[in-house]
Amino acid sequence: MAACTNYLLTLSFHHANSSSISIPKFSTRLHFNRPSRVVENISAQITCSATTSSNNHMTRTSNILGLIDQADAGLSSTGKFGRFGGVFVPETLVSCLNKLAAEFNFILHDPQFQGELAVALRDYVGRETPLYFAQRLTDHYKNSSGEGPEIYLKREDLNHGGAHKINNAIAQAMLAKRMGRKSVVAATGAGQHGVATAAVCAKLSLDCSIFMGNVDEERQTSNVLLMKHLGARVKTVEGTFKDATSEAIRNWVEDLDSSYYLAGTAVGPHPCPSMVREFQSVIGKETRKQAMEKWGGKPDVLVACVGSGSNALGMFHEFVRDEDVRLIGVEAAGSGIDSGKHSATLSKGEIGVYHGAMSYLLQDDEGQIIGPHSIGVGLEYPGVSPELSFLKDWRAEFHTVTDEEALDAYAVLCRLEGIAPALEAAHALAYLEKLCPTLPNRTKVGDLDNSYCLAGTAEGPPCPSMVPKFQLVIGKETRKQAMEKLADKPDVLVARVGSESNALGMFHEFVSDKDPMSYLLQDDEGQIISPHSIGVGQVFHTHQNSRVSSELSFLKDFGKAEIYRVTYEEALDEGIFPALEAAHALAYLGNFACPTLPNGTNV
Repeated sequence: MAACTNYLLTLSFHHANSSSISIPKFSTRLHFNRPSRVVENISAQITCSATTSSNNHMTRTSNILGLIDQADAGLSSTGKFGRFGGVFVPETLVSCLNKLAAEFNFILHDPQFQGELAVALRDYVGRETPLYFAQRLTDHYKNSSGEGPEIYLKREDLNHGGAHKINNAIAQAMLAKRMGRKSVVAATGAGQHGVATAAVCAKLSLDCSIFMGNVDEERQTSNVLLMKHLGARVKTVEGTFKDATSEAIRNWVEDLDSSYYLAGTAVGPHPCPSMVREFQSVIGKETRKQAMEKWGGKPDVLVACVGSGSNALGMFHEFVRDEDVRLIGVEAAGSGIDSGKHSATLSKGEIGVYHGAMSYLLQDDEGQIIGPHSIGVGLEYPGVSPELSFLKDWRAEFHTVTDEEALDAYAVLCRLEGIAPALEAAHALAYLEKLCPTLPNRTKVGDLDNSYCLAGTAEGPPCPSMVPKFQLVIGKETRKQAMEKLADKPDVLVARVGSESNALGMFHEFVSDKDPMSYLLQDDEGQIISPHSIGVGQVFHTHQNSRVSSELSFLKDFGKAEIYRVTYEEALDEGIFPALEAAHALAYLGNFACPTLPNGTNV
């Protein structure tokens, strides 16, 4: 049997010692609409290194790592990854970017900031995310002899907000706060970065403006509504993500002293690409650690979807110096790679300058930007990270997947694993169809940004005994975490009630304790004939009667739990990021519980 080779399909930054930024002598302009077409001949050194035969693998590897070292060494002074990146901006932006680079370099080595960020990533974002073995997907790609790769999914969907975008958003918002900025400006396409930015701004009390193309806004109405609930102003721009980005940068330039441009992807002038890469690199760092724990080694292949780059760099950067780890990026071929309707920038683009940096771009013969297309809105950007452009020449390989292939992969993962991937991530999954037959037996593969949902209720036989048993982990984890954080158990537990597995999952662990007291919240004491709540999960209808589970009724009757009523107006007043069901519990805290509790009570 072949030796166990470790491959990982998944969707990361190396810090720069930034002090000042040198403006390239041949450009001082930020091209919002018309990029400058750049025609360059690859140097003889690059040509030789890129075409070296396998017999000279070590020489080629040495050349590649040497170029990476050179790029890292020159990044702080030139803002470039080899020939890509740079600072193609108006003079008015230079001092602002210099200050940003200096602050970024400082916080990279500041123990206090890094400690606060680690706590935020753990307690607010929810890291680390699992490296999940997809058994049935693995079986699906085995050959007739029963051999094939082992597929792992890096579950970034389990982050707060459901995507990897929050990793970068929380870090940059903390940096903005440190710099004394009062407002944050951002652009979003699929809406994930917009939601993440709005959420962290709400948490840190920062004013938030999100720019969004009208085309994307129409496609992402739920995310738009959520951004507004989180307190952000959503400003509509004619066009798509590229147009929203241009307008967001313009808005930022008008108020450099008090506003902060929170880049969501690794494009733009230095240090923006480096910052996003650094703050997303937690993905790859966790993956290396988890791979060692699971199979005692590192992956041999990493596969990531590629739009503008934050997703792929989040994974790739940790492994870029591991020459035995294959890096594969998958771009959106849309309606077909030769159809003119795609987002395959690295596969079909040419070098130019756009949004302040040099990279591969989708452009016509006159250097005008060609509008990108993909069923995954988050992949629709006509440029790409300058670092990925650099890696394309030396270190990574890039392939394409059509809309149809991505949809097929979406359906496969849904039906085999019960996990609904983002359409963007489905592009990486789709490439498995071509990749898996070429990989050794027991190869290990994974992916990113998936959605996962299971449902259950604690009403009706045999559910009352089954669901609490499966939900007990909530209370058990709460006791453990309270001991770690408070060296004690909580004083008060508050949960919303529908029927209700949620409350029992928390309360059951503490039932035998004299304290804490448990508070059960429901809309109308569970006795109305036609149940109604703005939180749909609190509406449970059985034989024309609404009721709570028998165990909660027992707790109420014997004085272990108290029941209060909360209207939906009170729940909506919270306006944060919970499910509307959970908002009832939060509303009770603000309106009833907190004013009556002693100082220092743990709720």
